[in-house]
Amino acid sequence: MTNSYHFQDQVAIITGGSNGIGRATAIMMAEAGAHVFAGDIKHLSENRESFSRLNIEEVTCDVRQESQVQALIEQATNKYGRIDILVNNAGIGLVKPIHQVTEAEWDACIDTNLKGTFFGCKHAIKYMLATGGGAIVNTASNAGLLPRVHDPVYSISKHAVVALTESLGLCHGKNNIRINCVCPGPVGETGMMNDDIMNAADPEGLTQSMIRASPIAAANRRMIKPEEVASAICYLASKDALMVTGTALRIDGGKSLGVPPQGT
Repeated sequence: MTNSYHFQDQVAIITGGSNGIGRATAIMMAEAGAHVFAGDIKHLSENRESFSRLNIEEVTCDVRQESQVQALIEQATNKYGRIDILVNNAGIGLVKPIHQVTEAEWDACIDTNLKGTFFGCKHAIKYMLATGGGAIVNTASNAGLLPRVHDPVYSISKHAVVALTESLGLCHGKNNIRINCVCPGPVGETGMMNDDIMNAADPEGLTQSMIRASPIAAANRRMIKPEEVASAICYLASKDALMVTGTALRIDGGKSLGVPPQGT
């Protein structure tokens, strides 16, 4: 994918930066000139060569722990004196009916997807206020745009991320801080998707059902690529989106538009 974005010498922090959408975003921003800090709870050896070549700094970070999110952001600000871009991308799924969800499962999903995003915004905005602005992009989901029957707790967490994005976008436009989110549909080659497929009774059947659920994905016979979401994140973080804030950008092949036509 052609990278036409310009982030020369900007400082970017990406949570969940070692896999899937986060990794694709980290690489894309670094190739466009950004100083990238990739926070993740687990770093992958397969990233070592490409991250080293692009000077992407890996930082261990569990976004459920405020002290670790704060430390990630302070590592960047201590080195460069500012933060220009934050991508709150870390997240987990939970496919289970509500009456079977344990308190621990609820806490893990809500804390990772929502509280982790709150922690990132809280500490990044503090620095952005002092340096004249910046851009935050949160990874929500099309599950944050409409209810889903198979993963209600995940859906709740992502609806809340969309609401957080809108609220903070309204609060901080006057400070030249833009806050947006992306709402992907079924994205292939991510840790979350790979786990779901691996644990499915019929992996190929699950894969095909996810593709069929998005009209454009079905037309192209494939899932969304992480790089396609990363490109949207880069747009929202770039100067090209200077007048865009509080938006939830669908990247789901039309999945959240409604019931697709049958037999076509």
